[in-house]
Amino acid sequence: MTNTTIRTKLRSDELSCPSCVPKIESALMALPGVAKAEVKFGSGRIEVDHDPALSDVAALVSTIAKTGYTAKPSAF
Repeated sequence: MTNTTIRTKLRSDELSCPSCVPKIESALMALPGVAKAEVKFGSGRIEVDHDPALSDVAALVSTIAKTGYTAKPSAF
C-alpha cells in the first residue's frame, strides 16, 4: 500500500457461491485507485486497498451492488 492507500473492510451476507468472488473482485479492481480487492467467500469478508480520494467507501459499496450483492463497512 502507498501513503494514499487505505484498506477498507466490508461484509456481505449474500455471497451464495464461489463464482461471485471473481465477479466482485473484477468490478472493484476496475475502479480508479483500487490496488487490491479480495473477497473471502466463506466468511463474507471483502477487503479493498484503495485511494479514498479516487474511490471512496460509497463507490465500493455501489460497485458491489451493481454486481448483485449488498455490502456494508465492517470491522470484522
